[in-house]
Amino acid sequence: MPTGPESTKTCQDSPSGQLLLGIRQFNAAQWYECHETLELLWIPATGDLRNLYQGIIQLAIALHHWRNGNFSGAVSLLDGGVGYLRKLPQTCLWIDVAGLIRQAESVKEQLVSLGRSGMAELDPGCIPKIVTVSV
Repeated sequence: MPTGPESTKTCQDSPSGQLLLGIRQFNAAQWYECHETLELLWIPATGDLRNLYQGIIQLAIALHHWRNGNFSGAVSLLDGGVGYLRKLPQTCLWIDVAGLIRQAESVKEQLVSLGRSGMAELDPGCIPKIVTVSV
């Protein structure tokens, strides 16, 4: 069983500095870096926090794939990330999980409607951002 601060945290706790760094990286379109940062939190995490980190990591890599022209990888990981996030309460570690799910579903719908050949035309304004909320 993992031990350490991440294994005892719950969704009601405050985010770690490492998570806040990952959020800043995600929102700055540094998706691969976000993946690397959050993977260090994901490895020892359990329960809801493991699902949170896995969901954000998959969304980050989905957007990384989109930017690199990998349509199938982007769509598949958007689905996967949303699947992990759906297991969580609406807010976890101050993150608006429900809002992130809505954004990820919206960008996936737009990608699918654009198709592989039009994926580069995705409106940059629809790229998901992680929003923190007061609790």
